[in-house]
Amino acid sequence: MVGAMIKASSVAPWRKFRFLVVAASLSALTACGLPVDDRGNLPKPDLLAQIKPGVTDKQTVIRLIGSPSSVAAFDDKTWYYISRETKQVAFLKPELLDQQVVVVHFDDKGIVTAVDHKGLKDAQTMTPNPNATPAQGRKFTFLEQLIGNFGKFNNTPASTPGGPNPGGGP
Repeated sequence: MVGAMIKASSVAPWRKFRFLVVAASLSALTACGLPVDDRGNLPKPDLLAQIKPGVTDKQTVIRLIGSPSSVAAFDDKTWYYISRETKQVAFLKPELLDQQVVVVHFDDKGIVTAVDHKGLKDAQTMTPNPNATPAQGRKFTFLEQLIGNFGKFNNTPASTPGGPNPGGGP
């Protein structure tokens, strides 16, 4: 009976140690979250509050919140400040967590007319038009592309203007 007590008491510390190792490993794994990737230029709310429609000009906007992430393609009077948060697991497609867009509109004199804020809930899915106008030019088959490249690659660097001169002379 004393032998059974000695065996039981010598096993108990190993069980506690094993339990502690497993608990520490699990807590370490749960502490390692997937990194969140922040990209873009989202102005701080206190700086945005300083932009007053009808008063603030473009130079003041740049001084307060910096240059825009993008300017409207057909209208340079609309500036966009865009920010995105994504996370990615291994090689899978990144998952969009949040997206914020601040839109600043200017009049012809460069004075702010409006400041809008758009979030992820305002996003819309766009589907490209399958009947898009084809690009100019001729479509080549794979064989035509392969044969058409013969003779276009030249290994004589001296024939390239501004290229290296292997002869050492001018």
